[in-house]
Amino acid sequence: MVKKAENIIVGISIGDLNGIGSEVILKTFEDSRMLELCTPVIFANVKILSFVKKSFESTSMLQGIDRLDQIVLGKINVLNVWQEGVEINFGVNDEKVGKYAVKSFIAATKALKEGLIDVLVTAPINKYNIQSESFKFPGHTDYLDQELEGNALMLMVQDNLRVGLLTDHIPLNEVASHLTEELIVKKIETIKQTLIQDFSVNKPKIAVLGLNPHCGDGGVIGKEEDVILKPTLKKIFEKGTLVFGPFAADGFFGSNQYEKYDAIIATYHDQGLIPFKTLSFGKGVNYTAGLNRIRTSPDHGTAYDIAGKGIADYNSFKEAVYLAIDVYHSRNQYAEISQKPLKTKEK
Repeated sequence: MVKKAENIIVGISIGDLNGIGSEVILKTFEDSRMLELCTPVIFANVKILSFVKKSFESTSMLQGIDRLDQIVLGKINVLNVWQEGVEINFGVNDEKVGKYAVKSFIAATKALKEGLIDVLVTAPINKYNIQSESFKFPGHTDYLDQELEGNALMLMVQDNLRVGLLTDHIPLNEVASHLTEELIVKKIETIKQTLIQDFSVNKPKIAVLGLNPHCGDGGVIGKEEDVILKPTLKKIFEKGTLVFGPFAADGFFGSNQYEKYDAIIATYHDQGLIPFKTLSFGKGVNYTAGLNRIRTSPDHGTAYDIAGKGIADYNSFKEAVYLAIDVYHSRNQYAEISQKPLKTKEK
């Protein structure tokens, strides 16, 4: 494989074969213009993808390969991660299918680590049927955080709307106990660096939402804002980071205040994800910020209820591919600028 400088190899983990992942992948690359932007490599099995292709009457042309040095540029490559057949029953939660989702993801992550693919886009998995003695991770992000360098942070992206979280997949009654100065500093620093190197924002402005209704109303309905958030944000701001808040979450999005900032950090999952998914109109992307490699995914799950019906909306997956490519270019540009600072005239 002779790789052109502008050609980006997009690795794709297949996700849950009984969900909508394979459908949205094939729909995305039916548009030949996508193959002018990148070369996809789907980590699965070409016979299984051919079966899926026929079931949806997809026009995508698949290129089966057994090794990554066999990638054909400008084609939809399917790397045979396994050879045996897999019984597919759309819409069914199946532990056997879950094992193949893990096989695909682990193989794709290994290729990403080794630089054999440039970016990784992951199709949705079922977080329950992937669990085993050898794979005990809540999802993609936790495994990537272990395997790659850096500190993983889930950042939801749709154009200039970017929402990160101080806490993500933990019970609501545990959120307050997780809010520490150390956590807040680490998360804000990660998002700041991500905005600079991955989104080409020179002086990012970051907003942080409060935990309690009305930011606690001076301690009447919660003290976390006064005790933890405000003093920590003040320290961070004084060190030069443009961080603002905490803001009362209820009015922040409804008043379009979010448009003034390059990123918003919510204190817990639903506080950030509900307004994000409402505003992103089905085109949101889950980006794993803070790592030395690039990974994106659509902002939806396996959607068993519509799997196999051929009606899945592929826009979020397509946007995930676009974002991965954009971040790849931004990082390369940032690295080049960082290594070659502009010369100034000598006085």
